[in-house]
Amino acid sequence: MVELVCPLVMLMLTVAFAAAFVRVVIGPTLSDRVIALDMAATIVVALILTHCVQSGSFYYIPAAISIALLSFIGTVVLAIYISRGGAE
Repeated sequence: MVELVCPLVMLMLTVAFAAAFVRVVIGPTLSDRVIALDMAATIVVALILTHCVQSGSFYYIPAAISIALLSFIGTVVLAIYISRGGAE
Protein backbone atom coordinates (compact mmCIF):
# COMPACT_ATOMS: atom_id res chain seq x y z
CA MET A 1 0.00 0.00 0.00
CA VAL A 2 2.86 2.38 0.84
CA GLU A 3 4.41 1.75 -2.58
CA LEU A 4 1.19 2.95 -4.20
CA VAL A 5 0.34 5.91 -1.97
CA CYS A 6 3.74 7.56 -1.47
CA PRO A 7 4.37 8.48 -5.13
CA LEU A 8 0.86 9.90 -5.37
CA VAL A 9 1.37 11.94 -2.20
CA MET A 10 4.72 13.20 -3.48
CA LEU A 11 3.13 14.25 -6.75
CA MET A 12 0.37 16.14 -4.95
CA LEU A 13 2.89 17.82 -2.64
CA THR A 14 5.00 18.84 -5.63
CA VAL A 15 1.99 20.46 -7.29
CA ALA A 16 1.16 22.24 -4.02
CA PHE A 17 4.77 23.42 -3.73
CA ALA A 18 4.61 24.84 -7.27
CA ALA A 19 1.43 26.73 -6.40
CA ALA A 20 3.01 28.09 -3.21
CA PHE A 21 6.14 29.14 -5.13
CA VAL A 22 4.00 31.02 -7.64
CA ARG A 23 2.35 32.87 -4.75
CA VAL A 24 5.78 33.71 -3.30
CA VAL A 25 6.83 35.23 -6.61
CA ILE A 26 3.66 37.11 -7.58
CA GLY A 27 2.05 37.68 -4.19
CA PRO A 28 0.56 41.15 -4.15
CA THR A 29 1.55 41.91 -0.55
CA LEU A 30 4.41 41.02 1.75
CA SER A 31 2.11 39.12 4.08
CA ASP A 32 0.92 36.94 1.17
CA ARG A 33 4.52 36.14 0.37
CA VAL A 34 5.35 35.31 4.00
CA ILE A 35 2.40 32.94 4.29
CA ALA A 36 3.26 31.28 0.97
CA LEU A 37 6.89 30.89 2.00
CA ASP A 38 5.83 29.26 5.27
CA MET A 39 3.51 26.96 3.36
CA ALA A 40 6.30 26.04 0.93
CA ALA A 41 8.61 25.17 3.83
CA THR A 42 5.88 23.01 5.37
CA ILE A 43 5.43 21.22 2.05
CA VAL A 44 9.18 20.60 1.84
CA VAL A 45 9.07 19.05 5.32
CA ALA A 46 6.16 16.87 4.22
CA LEU A 47 8.08 15.81 1.11
CA ILE A 48 11.11 14.85 3.20
CA LEU A 49 9.00 12.85 5.63
CA THR A 50 7.13 11.14 2.79
CA HIS A 51 10.48 10.14 1.32
CA CYS A 52 11.49 8.75 4.71
CA VAL A 53 8.34 6.63 4.85
CA GLN A 54 8.77 5.47 1.27
CA SER A 55 12.41 4.49 1.64
CA GLY A 56 12.17 3.18 5.18
CA SER A 57 15.16 5.34 6.13
CA PHE A 58 14.97 7.84 8.94
CA TYR A 59 18.22 9.72 8.28
CA TYR A 60 16.48 12.84 6.99
CA ILE A 61 14.17 13.39 9.96
CA PRO A 62 16.65 15.76 11.72
CA ALA A 63 16.80 17.82 8.51
CA ALA A 64 13.00 18.00 8.39
CA ILE A 65 12.88 19.11 12.02
CA SER A 66 15.55 21.75 11.38
CA ILE A 67 13.69 23.12 8.35
CA ALA A 68 10.45 23.25 10.34
CA LEU A 69 12.10 25.13 13.22
CA LEU A 70 13.85 27.60 10.91
CA SER A 71 10.60 28.15 9.04
CA PHE A 72 8.75 28.87 12.26
CA ILE A 73 11.40 31.31 13.47
CA GLY A 74 11.50 33.03 10.08
CA THR A 75 7.74 33.40 9.99
CA VAL A 76 7.68 34.91 13.48
CA VAL A 77 10.48 37.34 12.63
CA LEU A 78 8.75 38.44 9.43
CA ALA A 79 5.43 38.82 11.27
CA ILE A 80 7.11 41.11 13.81
CA TYR A 81 8.70 43.05 10.94
CA ILE A 82 5.34 43.53 9.24
CA SER A 83 3.55 44.47 12.48
CA ARG A 84 6.11 47.20 13.17
CA GLY A 85 5.36 48.82 9.84
CA GLY A 86 8.17 47.43 7.70
CA ALA A 87 7.97 47.42 3.91
CA GLU A 88 5.10 49.84 3.57
